[in-house]
Amino acid sequence: MKTVVVTGAASGIGRALAEDLLSEGAQVVACDRDAPGLEPLGARGARCVTADLATTQGRTALCDAAAGLTHLVNCAGLIRLVPLDAVDEDLWDLTMAVNAKAVFFLCQALVPQIPPGGSVVNLSSTAAKTGSTLEAAPYAAAKAAVLSITRAFAHAHAARGVRVNAVCPGIIDTPMQDDVVARIAAHRDTTADAVHAARLATVPMARVASAHECAAAIRFLLSDDASYITGQAINVCGGLVTY
Repeated sequence: MKTVVVTGAASGIGRALAEDLLSEGAQVVACDRDAPGLEPLGARGARCVTADLATTQGRTALCDAAAGLTHLVNCAGLIRLVPLDAVDEDLWDLTMAVNAKAVFFLCQALVPQIPPGGSVVNLSSTAAKTGSTLEAAPYAAAKAAVLSITRAFAHAHAARGVRVNAVCPGIIDTPMQDDVVARIAAHRDTTADAVHAARLATVPMARVASAHECAAAIRFLLSDDASYITGQAINVCGGLVTY
């Protein structure tokens, strides 16, 4: 039976993934800062850990609860939107701590514990490849770091049969996405509807994906059907990015 650690499990893609894994019969260790958001997963049998993964203490708490894991999915993320000339060191450090530092040190601690045949999926973003949303430059930089982290751990653990990949979501229907659109609109003195329409116009498939669609791609990478895939960054974006 799979035992999957899922961070950022209280909402969005992490929540959808945890729900789908539980429906498949997997054991899930669900981690987030949002304890109430984890409660529905706990009611379905998930082992829930409330922790701030930007801190050493939070990562230690998750690692202590993750004994016996076979798979790891780093979904936890944070985005703060400000103009390029307004980015300060505190915002930069927080963004890197949540989106990149936590991923690196959780992989460092947990990937060696994953047995042959297990796998890891790290959540990056199409922002890591485009950088086109200027208000999200620190986030894009952190998500680009996730791609490098993914490649390093993929190389380190390939010989023992543990795969490490990344998924780069595009425009996904999540609370984070709604917040991003609203904040961009405020910075640009326009409406959320106008921002959404402009973003959607860049997607060849001309629609937003559900969180469960993105979760399906993650579940594929966790599965034995992806047994010869490692070190990759898979876009889930309706054609927004094709490299």
